[in-house]
Amino acid sequence: MRVYVIRVKRWYLLLVLLLAFLSLVPQVREPLIISVLSRGRLVPIYSVQTAEKKVAFSFDATWGADLTDEILTILDEHGLKTTFFLAGYWVDKHPDYVAKIAAAGHEIGNHSYSHPHMTTLDEKGIAYELQKNEYLIQDLTGQRTTLFRPPFGEYDNKVISVASALGYHTIQWSVDSLDWKNLSSNQIYERVMSQIKPGSIVLFHNAAPGTPGAIRRLIPDLLSQGYAIVPVSELLHKGDFYIDHAGTQHPGKGGS
Repeated sequence: MRVYVIRVKRWYLLLVLLLAFLSLVPQVREPLIISVLSRGRLVPIYSVQTAEKKVAFSFDATWGADLTDEILTILDEHGLKTTFFLAGYWVDKHPDYVAKIAAAGHEIGNHSYSHPHMTTLDEKGIAYELQKNEYLIQDLTGQRTTLFRPPFGEYDNKVISVASALGYHTIQWSVDSLDWKNLSSNQIYERVMSQIKPGSIVLFHNAAPGTPGAIRRLIPDLLSQGYAIVPVSELLHKGDFYIDHAGTQHPGKGGS
C-alpha cells in the first residue's frame, strides 16, 4: 500500500508540474516571437557599397506626365538610361508614356498599382498590388519588372517578404531630391550635389516642376567628376550579397 501511495504522489507531482509549465507557455511564446522578428528585421536597399563612381537616377511616376518628354530628351542627349518606378493607375492613364519610356531603353520598376499604404495590407493585398501593376507594364512593354519601390517609402517585414517571394528587390533611395515639395531647380541641384556619393540612389519625380532643370545641370557636372549614371539594377550587386542595418547593399555573404 505504501508503494502505491508513493507512486500516486509522484504522478500527481509530475502532473502539477506539467500543468504549471503549460500555463506559462502562452505568456512566453509571444515575447519570443516578437524578439525573433526584431532581430530579423528586413531592410530595403537604400544604397550600394561600391568603389566605382556609379550612381543611379530614379524617377517615380504617380501624378502628371507633362514633363516626361523633356526628361526623356535630356537623358537621351547624354545617352543615359535610368529607372522609372511607375504606379499602376498612372500606367492606366498614360500608356503612351509607358511605351515611350520603355522604347527609350529605360528600366521600369513597380511602384504598386494604387499607391496605398502597403503596411496596412495583408499578404494577398500586397501581392495583388504588385501583380496587377506587373501585368499592366508587361502587357504594354514586354518588360518583366524586378524592382519594387514601396509607396511613401513605407515597408515592414511582411511587405519585403511578399515582394521577395514575387521576385522583387525592394528599393528605397539614399538621396531625396525633395522635388515633390516643388523646390526650384537650383535647390534640387544643390541638395543632390551635397549628398551624392558612389553607390547613391537618387529619388526624383517625373512631374516635379524643378526636376528637368535640375538634371540638366546635374548630369554634365556629375559626368565631369567621373561618375557613371546607371539604372538601379545595374548598380546592384548580383549573386551573393547582404544588406546592412542602414540599407546599404554589400557584395558577399555575412553582414550584421
